[in-house]
Amino acid sequence: MPGWRAQWRLILLNSLTCGLEICVAAGITYVPPLLLEAGVEERYMTMVLGIGPVLGLLFIPLIGSASDHCNSSYGRRRPFIWLLSMGVLLALFIIPHADVLAARLAWRGHTLQVGFLIFGVGLLDFCGQVCFTPLEALLSDLYREEEECGQAFAMFSFMVSLGGCVGYLLPALDWSHGLLSAYLGGQAECLFSILIFIFVSSVFITMKMSEEVSCASSSVSGTGSLKESGAGSMEAGCRGVPRSCCYLLKCKLRLLKARPLLCLLRTCWSMTPAIFRSYCHVPRVVKLLCMAQLCSWVAVMSFMLFYTDFVGEGLYEGVPSALPGSMSRQRYDEGQIFSVISVLTPPLVLKHL
Repeated sequence: MPGWRAQWRLILLNSLTCGLEICVAAGITYVPPLLLEAGVEERYMTMVLGIGPVLGLLFIPLIGSASDHCNSSYGRRRPFIWLLSMGVLLALFIIPHADVLAARLAWRGHTLQVGFLIFGVGLLDFCGQVCFTPLEALLSDLYREEEECGQAFAMFSFMVSLGGCVGYLLPALDWSHGLLSAYLGGQAECLFSILIFIFVSSVFITMKMSEEVSCASSSVSGTGSLKESGAGSMEAGCRGVPRSCCYLLKCKLRLLKARPLLCLLRTCWSMTPAIFRSYCHVPRVVKLLCMAQLCSWVAVMSFMLFYTDFVGEGLYEGVPSALPGSMSRQRYDEGQIFSVISVLTPPLVLKHL
């Protein structure tokens, strides 16, 4: 029974991982046709889809370092998970309602609708990809023993594959003839409403199951000389953090209590050069692994971004910018559904490896 309880706790703890992958997979699959339907050209579509990864490349080291130095009473990882989850939730609301938001503002131009759509796509891709970093760090904090850590990350990989399967499957289903679609206003609104429900549920489940201990409370329970030396308690509460970082925290502690946001921004800014300089001292084996990972993801993402549009336009001879209900638009939608179903194969294979 304890083994089953531990496995069940791992499943609940990784529910946000699954929900996040569902939203990212469904969004990446469904967003390119939405951009083309809104009038964005193909040469600009890839630039729009590249906003999130570029921002993630710049901010992931800063967010990871700031998370290591966080002294919040809610823990080190959960404040960043909450913040990034709110970004994903906002993006899931903006993308299907870009035309409605543009129509409610004074400037009723098509340009504003495209602007809202681009902002939602970039926000979804950025927050969705970056949120995996504090989730992995949360697992490392909760499961420190080697065997438990291996089981935790095995479950993490399984939930990512499961989320990919469900995320690629949802856009392939026809939601336009259901009662929910008639009430919400269409296929896109129905799909993204389901994604919002799945994501919100997974966030609350993971936050409920992750009983993270704050850095300050862990230093109180782990050191006996807390009252004797303030510097000793600070270094004990930040074990595993470089000494320069602990020194930086001690210098910024009073400002943190007064103005936390300003302190966080100054801390990230002061640590930026050291973070990026540390990449030059990575071992050669790790550099080769990073290059292999880079090349494989470049190939996979280049294929994924153009695959749905290629099947809809090239094989089914559809037109994404055609009027809704026309024969050209129906052929494009059929090709999109077929391409999404075919994309399901890799996650299903990976889940059984």
